[in-house]
Amino acid sequence: MRIAFLGTPAFTLPILEACRAAGELVLVVAQPDRPVGRHAELQAPPAKKWALANGIAVAQPEKVKQGRLAALLAEHRPDVAVVAAYGRILPKDALEAPRLGCLNVHGSLLPELRGAAPAQWAVARGLAKSGVTIMQMDEGLDTGDIRLVRELPLAPGETGDSLLQKLGPLGAQALTEALALLEKDALPRLAQDHGKATLAPLLSREDGVVDFTRSATELDQRLRGFTPWPGARIGGLKIHAASVLDERTDRAPGQIVRAAPAGLDLACGYGTVWRLLEVQPENKKRMPVAAYLAGRQLKPGDALQ
Repeated sequence: MRIAFLGTPAFTLPILEACRAAGELVLVVAQPDRPVGRHAELQAPPAKKWALANGIAVAQPEKVKQGRLAALLAEHRPDVAVVAAYGRILPKDALEAPRLGCLNVHGSLLPELRGAAPAQWAVARGLAKSGVTIMQMDEGLDTGDIRLVRELPLAPGETGDSLLQKLGPLGAQALTEALALLEKDALPRLAQDHGKATLAPLLSREDGVVDFTRSATELDQRLRGFTPWPGARIGGLKIHAASVLDERTDRAPGQIVRAAPAGLDLACGYGTVWRLLEVQPENKKRMPVAAYLAGRQLKPGDALQ
């Protein structure tokens, strides 16, 4: 089976290995090199680096519409295209270029969490499980038919980053099964229940702003889900570690309940309390709360600025 792969970040590397093991990997398509770091030096995406290291043809089209991507795929004559975190919506002509269409390795249990950041939102919303869906792509946003699903429970303390690291290998396993069944014309196909769909939109810096009207549990989930970016911040103070206290307060959301070396306790929505354990003031290194409180006169009822 001739396979083309479209993907960009490190999440895709186990899936690339699965493609190479499952058939003849004829092409890797990644997004163009982007400037990275303080000096804005161009850096190749992980999928491109992998392709070059393994002697696989690689392409990085700036644009995918008006027949550009379709022509590129047609040139390499894949039986199927595998898409994982490519970062662009494929036009109809590109979806139809491979003989068997395009399979997407999506990091959620569709139709739940359609969109660009399913792992992060799974943690941020406190879901008990996540997983991988192998989906037959269509022109919608993760609306295509489900071909194969594999579930994964979320661990205590799970972060968006740690979940992504698990979903890559799980996606590779699921894809290996799916490609083997597809080659035998035995891969199931089930339409999604669109009425049960939820969205996992691309993260923005504003998602990291702490809103104390939310409960402490929700804030803690969002902190972990949005690790490493956009994280959680209160003004210029970035939160690196926190915990939910099993107590209630009548303080207004955002007010300090207590400030002690063990933690900075803040009132949140519904009378809940969130304890900050490790923080990073703007333009400084991360530090335990005890170091942050040294020299600061913070008392119960104050609002953390």
